[in-house]
Amino acid sequence: MTISRETLALSEMTGLTPLSATTTCRDPQAAYSELRARWGQVAPVELEPGVNAWLVMGHPEICNVVRNERLFARSPHYWRLYAERIVPPDSGLGPMMFPRDNAYFADGDKHRRLRAPLDDGLAALNEHKMSQMIRSTCTDLIGQFIERGSADLVTEYAASIPMLAVGRMFGFGPEHAEHFRRGLTALFGSGEDSQAGNRMVEQMLTSIIESRRAQPADDLTTAFLKHPNLHNDYEIVQSMVLMVSAGYETTLSWIAQTLRLMLTDSRFSGRMRGGRLGLDEALDEVLWRDPPMSNMPARYALADCDLGGQRILRGDGLILGLAAANADTRVHSSDPWLEVGNRSYLAYSTGPHNCPAQRTSRIITRIAVDTALHLLHDVAMAVPAEQITPMPSPWTRCPASLPVRFSRPGIVHK
Repeated sequence: MTISRETLALSEMTGLTPLSATTTCRDPQAAYSELRARWGQVAPVELEPGVNAWLVMGHPEICNVVRNERLFARSPHYWRLYAERIVPPDSGLGPMMFPRDNAYFADGDKHRRLRAPLDDGLAALNEHKMSQMIRSTCTDLIGQFIERGSADLVTEYAASIPMLAVGRMFGFGPEHAEHFRRGLTALFGSGEDSQAGNRMVEQMLTSIIESRRAQPADDLTTAFLKHPNLHNDYEIVQSMVLMVSAGYETTLSWIAQTLRLMLTDSRFSGRMRGGRLGLDEALDEVLWRDPPMSNMPARYALADCDLGGQRILRGDGLILGLAAANADTRVHSSDPWLEVGNRSYLAYSTGPHNCPAQRTSRIITRIAVDTALHLLHDVAMAVPAEQITPMPSPWTRCPASLPVRFSRPGIVHK
């Protein structure tokens, strides 16, 4: 196998910060600041041993990348390390960075063709019916632990809501939710079990497609089967993988981070006792400080170019540091009081590949947080805030647990 000079140059960059260090550390912005101090707004990072990429941390630099499809492609076929098989086929990065036939990994006309079924499906959702279902789901989940006076609001609550909601949309029931959740957690973890988790998810979705082909229903699986833009079962499965995985992981993180914020930050926890800031401000604060995707893969340079003071070579991979860019002082001040109402965050990315489910995810997250705070009286964290740790992933920073205490029904604390 012949290795290009560009690959050698990238591979010879040693001692780089692992990308996962920005999501698993206690203070991500401090980690991003260290990278900026050394490299500027575009820094080389290690995705896994021997596999490096550029982390784009500047707000205008990310906007430049995502809005310029002629220079930065989404398709991994342009990734030099993938094309030259430097990344092993069994890499944990595979489910998040190897090619798939869905809108996330496509460019131009193919992207627009594969994105249409997603946009059409979301537009056809009955938001009133969905809201009722979400609130009922949240109430039922809380009913399973409210008599105990304590719970983990991630494992017993936030982790279930988006999976049950997405399952209802696509036509699979609660009996499948736990298997999907395990598979998707592995997929986003990008560890040794990520490809096994991906296979589990694809196999389950294939089974659902076969079931709906035999017996159509009023759900998104049936809609995808009928959509003229999806040409074969592989495109249908991969489009479902995209919606199910993004709908689960990002909404879980948004719910968990908002609950964490409202229970640990005096500006928001005070709201439950007559303070100044409320739920909508908390939702936006999380999109600024801890967006559902901290680091989003990936774009690939179609030609040599300069970006943020770095020389980017054709085929280089670029990771979008959304959490880092949201802290860019060119768009965001360090005073949280001055930022109320500012929604120029990149939590949903921007450009042709911006998130199509912004409204749907906000509805689910808002209902989930509101229901928990309304039903769990005197709810408070059961551990110090500094003990909250994230799930392992180089892409997301979702709390692994949120242990809380609250008053059991019928018990009034004076």
